[in-house]
Amino acid sequence: MATEGSGFIGKSITVRGTLQGEGDLVVEGTVEGTIELKDQLLVQSGGRVSADVQAANLTVYGELTGSVNATEVVSINAGARVIGDIVAPRVIIEDGARFKGRVEMEVPLPDGLRADGGRR
Repeated sequence: MATEGSGFIGKSITVRGTLQGEGDLVVEGTVEGTIELKDQLLVQSGGRVSADVQAANLTVYGELTGSVNATEVVSINAGARVIGDIVAPRVIIEDGARFKGRVEMEVPLPDGLRADGGRR
């Protein structure tokens, strides 16, 4: 995941506020506030995020508290802890992960089709 445009928050770093960007972000430290990414957020084991998150992909090995809205996939891995509501087309919760909240799996509809099955 270390590509140009990627960001990294180390174990001894705490960030408070709004983080926005188009690249990937790896969190091993602490983030409090809001995260808005066009690409991937990875919360490593030991990483703590207390923020509302918008990203294409979210992978959690550490702790995350807040609302999550992902355009592609949310993956909560064994040993991770997530508290908050998730909206994403794909959600993966591994055995051994801890999750408290609700999941809404939004699937983009084809052009001209409404959620109730009718036509626009």
